[in-house]
Amino acid sequence: MTKLAVLFPGIGYNGDRPLLYYGRKLAEKNGYACKVLPYVYKGDRHIRGNVQKMEEAFQKLYEQAREYLADVDYESYDEVLFVSKSVGTVIAASYAKKLQENGIMYGTGEKAKLRHIFYTPLEYTFRYEPENAVGFLGTADPWCVPENVIRIAKERNVPMHVYEGADHSLETGDLSADLMILKDVMEKTAVFIG
Repeated sequence: MTKLAVLFPGIGYNGDRPLLYYGRKLAEKNGYACKVLPYVYKGDRHIRGNVQKMEEAFQKLYEQAREYLADVDYESYDEVLFVSKSVGTVIAASYAKKLQENGIMYGTGEKAKLRHIFYTPLEYTFRYEPENAVGFLGTADPWCVPENVIRIAKERNVPMHVYEGADHSLETGDLSADLMILKDVMEKTAVFIG
């Protein structure tokens, strides 16, 4: 069985940061070949809360993802896993939607060929109606209104694991608590990948 995992980082959260680093390790342990998108975002990094700047950043990063993944033959893989963080969740969901519209990805539930792991998704992620996904979010995430993300995820049947007091990196500022959160996130990630 051939499996591919594609990691979609956030603007300031690359593949070497804990959630994506360990998410990739779990994917590799489960037989996935991994590709990490090498974003180069040169725009204004102060985009939070500015819809126009968020849309511009999304368009630039989406185009980079599309170009980077242009040669991937998704039909040659039995399973595809998109692991994403922050704005990367928007890009992964929209990219998956485009693949589905082009008839490349198919299946739902246990027969799904494409699945998502969303680390700290944004509300925009759910515009693309992701399926076969799981999410992780903190209640103190300043990049979204957590209650809205939780509600929308529930409407889309996307299980959302919520961590009280955790920010956009799923951290609280208390090292012991942060390590326990990371451990819990990775245990739940492993079950989903499993």
